[in-house]
Amino acid sequence: MRQPAPNRYDRMSYARCGRSGLDLPRISLGLWQNFGGSSPFENAREMVLQSFDRGVTHFDLANNYGPPPGSAESHFGRILHDDLADYRDEIIVSTKAGYRMWPGPYGEWGSRKYLLASLDQSLKRMQLDYVDIFYSHRYDPQTPLEETMSALDTAVRSGRTLYVGISSYGPEKTREAAALLRAMKVPFVIHQPSYSMLNRWVENGLLDVLEAEGVGCIAFSPLAQGLLTAKYLNGVPTASRAAQDGSFRKAMLTERNLDNVRALDRIAQERGQSLAQMAIAWVLRKPAVTSALIGASSFTQIEESLGALRNPRFDQDEIDRIDRHALDGDLNIWAAPSQSE
Repeated sequence: MRQPAPNRYDRMSYARCGRSGLDLPRISLGLWQNFGGSSPFENAREMVLQSFDRGVTHFDLANNYGPPPGSAESHFGRILHDDLADYRDEIIVSTKAGYRMWPGPYGEWGSRKYLLASLDQSLKRMQLDYVDIFYSHRYDPQTPLEETMSALDTAVRSGRTLYVGISSYGPEKTREAAALLRAMKVPFVIHQPSYSMLNRWVENGLLDVLEAEGVGCIAFSPLAQGLLTAKYLNGVPTASRAAQDGSFRKAMLTERNLDNVRALDRIAQERGQSLAQMAIAWVLRKPAVTSALIGASSFTQIEESLGALRNPRFDQDEIDRIDRHALDGDLNIWAAPSQSE
């Protein structure tokens, strides 16, 4: 079995997740893209193992990550079993259920039947007895919130998960979920919203709710699916997400967005950072944000992202200059319009 780097914890900083007892690395690795069955397994394995060597202890999944759905969990379970089994107690594994996973009326959203069945399937794919965090992946307007939160309660009491979280809920539904879970004495420790310099919806109430409730925040898509990198400054690369026209819509590449990205890139250069590094550091500047959740297609990209921690501070002049260009770019494709924001 592979031996991880002995100095791994010296190479990462950690933060407490809200008012819980759980610490998370300031940068966590998400397995949404490039870890499933359509991607080379050895590359996925290298990214996970090299990240662990750098002190990244939190690996974030969901039932539908792939493609095909479920395959990212299967690959990650194989890596855990073959390479990291002796280090399971040093690793935070999170997964989610909410988006469509199988046909019929019980394969998506927030019912008790779907959430608990999905969690059982996730545990089987990952060859685990429990996960550390289990999320409701999205708010379900057709299911009573009490039912969805009760399923999370059962997941904890049955030993399938240690903590629970929610993702992409608006401020008011987050407050309601927190009250329900508190009454059930369920360890609700984390919210996972999208958040970036071009997608700042969480600043309109959600971060305030999380601070008041003592819930941590892990920001996903801090690089706006690659828009906040140098990737799109000179056109659309053939292998990019925008070229594939999947979750990244080409409509996001407006001239307004690209002009703002170019201006932000200039500020990053003045700070001695890449645009990606500045974007991650900017997200982490908020006290409510515990961790930034990054994706990658190679460890080289992960290593660049980890460099954000070398210069995490901003003076007020930098914040003011960034604010002139960190404007909403219509990037929040995960918003739930039927819930109260």
